[in-house]
Amino acid sequence: MPFPPVQTPADASAAFRAALDRFDPDRRPLILGHFDADGLSAAAILSRALERAGRPSDIRITGKGENPWSPALRQELAARAPGGLIVTDLGVGEGEILPGTPTVLIDHHVPRGTPGEAVVITGNGRLPEPTSSLLAWWCVQALDPPEELLWLAALGLVGDMAEGDFPELAEAQARFGKTALRDAASLVNAPRRTALADPAPALALLLKCDSPKELLKGGHPETAQLLAAKAEVAAALEGARRVPPKVRGDVALIRFSSPCQIHPLIAQSWRGRLKDKIVLAANTGYRPGWVHFAARSATGTDLIDFLARHRPPGAGAEYGSGHAQATGGALRPADWYHFAARIGFPEETLPHE
Repeated sequence: MPFPPVQTPADASAAFRAALDRFDPDRRPLILGHFDADGLSAAAILSRALERAGRPSDIRITGKGENPWSPALRQELAARAPGGLIVTDLGVGEGEILPGTPTVLIDHHVPRGTPGEAVVITGNGRLPEPTSSLLAWWCVQALDPPEELLWLAALGLVGDMAEGDFPELAEAQARFGKTALRDAASLVNAPRRTALADPAPALALLLKCDSPKELLKGGHPETAQLLAAKAEVAAALEGARRVPPKVRGDVALIRFSSPCQIHPLIAQSWRGRLKDKIVLAANTGYRPGWVHFAARSATGTDLIDFLARHRPPGAGAEYGSGHAQATGGALRPADWYHFAARIGFPEETLPHE
């Protein structure tokens, strides 16, 4: 294992404090986060705790297809010239994200490389595995955060994995309600699945609300935007769920076209019905020029290893990251056809888009 997982909240707090001590105190740090409930909650925890500690920060949430290690995003980050970089829920890749800038990565996915001199605070390999939001909550204990932020850590847990015997989750459920946390997580996760994939309304609510019930009650205009996003995703799901799977050997393939990020939801829904298969949901309409897919299985197969064994020559950083039981990727059409043929679907090599 390239990076030992943190074993206690105190370990995460100490590592985060040491990382912050390397930041330039005269320039605002930048928080770079993923656009799902876990990444947004982690970013909100970090931002609100830093603000309270007198160290205000900026936030940049990634969008469709964006990668912290891509030249385009690196150029944007360099132009911002932050005093330090906090990257959360975006994986651990190879090489420096922003050379010369002190960086800390807070994450729980399977590492794909060594990110230069960055400090890595990971939950991957720890049982139970903390999500990025819970790791962020542990980290900011170094800043004496307000207890009200605990609900954000729980929201990220519920929205991302909803499993694990964590005392923080039990406490938050007792204080804020299981149903409220579940409903809030579902709502916060909705915008990133829409065609526009704009996480701004969800982040805004997480930065100003003090409980899941406040987020849900509709007193803020962003709540209506999240409800509209949820309706858009539900409509897209209704259509994609009518597509039957094609089964070859141990693999089931469901292919459809939607601008919404529903391929993980489709894969998950078929996982329970095809319990002896590796389920791949492929979406040709999510992003122009790409085939995005999600892989799930109830067989216990290491899906990251499965994808690695069938990796097409042109696959990049967008391919095969995440978790052993929940992964996927994005491939250019030619590489998708190559990959599909390798796993038993040679007809996918025909350019019938």
